[in-house]
Amino acid sequence: MDFNLDETRQELRDLAAGLLGREASRERLEAFERTGAPYDTAVWKALGQAGLLGACLPESAGGAGLGAIELTVLLREIGAHVAPVPAYASLALAAAAIGAHGTPEQQALLAPLNDGEAVLTGAYREVGASGTVAATARPDGGGYVLDGVKTHVPYAAEASRILVPARVGGPEGDIGIFLVEPAAVRIAPQHSATTEPLSRIELAGARVGADALLGGTADGAAWTTFRRAAVAGAVALSSGVIEGALNLTTEYVKTREQFGRALAQFQAVTMQVGDVYIAKRTLDVAVWAAAWRIAEGRDDADGDLAVAAYSACGPVVEALYTCQHLHGGIGLDVTYPLHRYFGWGKQIGHLLGGAADQLDALGGVIAQEA
Repeated sequence: MDFNLDETRQELRDLAAGLLGREASRERLEAFERTGAPYDTAVWKALGQAGLLGACLPESAGGAGLGAIELTVLLREIGAHVAPVPAYASLALAAAAIGAHGTPEQQALLAPLNDGEAVLTGAYREVGASGTVAATARPDGGGYVLDGVKTHVPYAAEASRILVPARVGGPEGDIGIFLVEPAAVRIAPQHSATTEPLSRIELAGARVGADALLGGTADGAAWTTFRRAAVAGAVALSSGVIEGALNLTTEYVKTREQFGRALAQFQAVTMQVGDVYIAKRTLDVAVWAAAWRIAEGRDDADGDLAVAAYSACGPVVEALYTCQHLHGGIGLDVTYPLHRYFGWGKQIGHLLGGAADQLDALGGVIAQEA
C-alpha cells in the first residue's frame, strides 16, 4: 500500500495548509476566541471560496465529487491548524452520507456548503458504547415520530439540518438516517473542551415527513456510510492535531535551554519526543489505510477504523500529555497555543467513546473476521 499522496492530493493539501496558515494563525485564533462566536465565519467562507469545502461534495451539488482520501487530507489540515470551523460536522457527519445516499432534493441541501454559506451536522453519539443506536422512528401518518437522546452533537443550533440515526419501527429495526430541522428537537448545551459548541438533543416525539428519511430507505446502507465517515473524519482530525502538537513541541525543545543546553540535547527528552512520534505515525498508518479502503468501496474498513480510533483515544491523548510535560508550565498557559491541541485531542477522544470502548470495538471486528 502506497501512503504517498498523488499530485492532485498534494496540491489540495498545500492549498489547505497555505490558506489555514494565513487565516487560522495564532493571532487570528486568539482574536476569534475573544468573540465567543461558535465558529470563525471568515475562515469558513475562505475555505468555501478556495473550493476546499466543495472538493468532497457531489457534482450534483456543485462540488468536485472527490472522496474519502481527499476529505482526510482536508480534515488533517483543519486539525493541524486547530481551525475553529464546522468542517468535520458538515462534511464528515453530514455531506458524506447525503452525497452517497440522498435523493436529488436532499443533495440540494449541500449546495450552500460550497461557499461556506451553511452548516450541517450529524448526531453520531448516544449514551453507551460508540456506535450505539437506541433512538427509534415510528411510522405515523405518512411520516415518522422520532424518540431518543443524542449527545456530543457539534453545531446543532447552527446547522440547517441534523442527521439523526434511528431504528425504524422499533428497537430491533433497521437503522435509517433522518434529516431533522433543529427547531423540531430540544437542544441543550454540553460542556466542550474547545470553542466548538456541543449539544445534547432530545428527539421527544419530533415529527418528520417521509422525505426526511435519507434516500427514502432504511436498509442500513446510509447508516454504514454515516458511521464510517463519522469515525474516519474524527481520526483524521486527531492525526492533524497530534502532528501540529508534535511540531510545536519539537521547535520548543530545540530552542528552550536548561543548564546551558537545549532541551533537545537531553536523552530523556529525545526519547519522549520519539514516543510522541511513534503514537502519531501509528495513527497515521491506520487513518490512511481506512481512508483508502473506504475510497475503494471495500467492506473491510472497520478494522482499520477501530485501530485508528483506539490510537486517537489512547496513545495520542497520552502523547499530548507528554507534549505538555515537555513544555513545562507554559504548556498549560492559555496564551500559548499548545492548549488548543490538547483540548481538541481530548474532545475527539470523548466523541469516539474512549480507548476502552474502542478496544471492545476492535475485539468485535476481530471476532467477526475469525
